[in-house]
Amino acid sequence: MKYKGVIMDKEEMASTFRRLAHQVSEKNEGAEDVVLIGIRTRGVTVAKRIKNWLDSIENTDVPFGVFDIALYRDDLEKADGEIAFLGSEVGFGVDGKTVLLCDDVLYTGRTVRAAISQVMQLGRPAKIQFLTLIDRGHRELPFKADFTGKSVPTSQKEGIAVRFAEDDGEDGVFIFDK
Repeated sequence: MKYKGVIMDKEEMASTFRRLAHQVSEKNEGAEDVVLIGIRTRGVTVAKRIKNWLDSIENTDVPFGVFDIALYRDDLEKADGEIAFLGSEVGFGVDGKTVLLCDDVLYTGRTVRAAISQVMQLGRPAKIQFLTLIDRGHRELPFKADFTGKSVPTSQKEGIAVRFAEDDGEDGVFIFDK
């Protein structure tokens, strides 16, 4: 894939994750009642990085889980072929907690809706917050991130590629033509 621009390099990503973790800590007056859930696939890496920073800032061990929202999608009947379901891993309760959902890119809002539906199946959280590394606009549902790394207006003909060293061998956020 050929990228037409760099939105964030490695250093900017590191700084952004640090800033986002501080914002989460400040808004929630610490991390005592916060639980993190990363939305597969790249939201898991986002949540892990936020967890590392929160654990360091708050000197704690924030509970961490993973959601696969495939079964909560609103387009299952329209999907061509099989939907890959890799499973969710949440080994903690959400009742009375602040659930921080994490993803790499906020686009239409449909993934957020599916993740919220899944959270509500687990219990009754005190609140649900959403953190995204990139908000590229074009919402189809009325969702807004509580914590945003960077807002990047895009056209429908453009895409955003988030790359992580853990998954791709490099850190960076890029824009490309579809």
